[in-house]
Amino acid sequence: MELNSSVPLHGIDWQLLLRLGTAAVLGTLLGLDREMRGYAAGLRTHGLICVSAAAMTVSVIALYLQFDQGQGSRMDPLRIFEATGAFVGILGGALVVFARGKLHNLTTAAHLWLTAVIGIACGAGQWPLVTICALVSVVMLTVLHFLEGDWSRDRRIEEPGQSRKDANRP
Repeated sequence: MELNSSVPLHGIDWQLLLRLGTAAVLGTLLGLDREMRGYAAGLRTHGLICVSAAAMTVSVIALYLQFDQGQGSRMDPLRIFEATGAFVGILGGALVVFARGKLHNLTTAAHLWLTAVIGIACGAGQWPLVTICALVSVVMLTVLHFLEGDWSRDRRIEEPGQSRKDANRP
């Protein structure tokens, strides 16, 4: 079986770290407002989705540049991501549950997307991308989990005809 050559992992790729790190910070900051207001998609969900989108973009560009090499080939690595995105979207949508006035599994659905992107990057041999994404996701799922506990409000979603004040009562 003939495979594409992998990207060696030899030190920190600062450009990749900058791109994914910026996505992680900005995505988390975008989720901060949602978190503090008590919405279901907060810090971790926004952060994971932003990192996933950045990682997918980096991977598509790298695969395209690796396979095209100025030959004008018709190879389209975006098809891999389209199929994966559709599948993970359906699976993630099935995971999201509304029960007892709360929305559950949004972060799990976002993490599934990041996991799929990491899997594609593993298959493409993009080891620096895999390493950084894995580390960022572990930080977001562990460290931000503790921060959410201190900041977040009750995440119950209002029933039709129910005020926000009533939704926060047990």
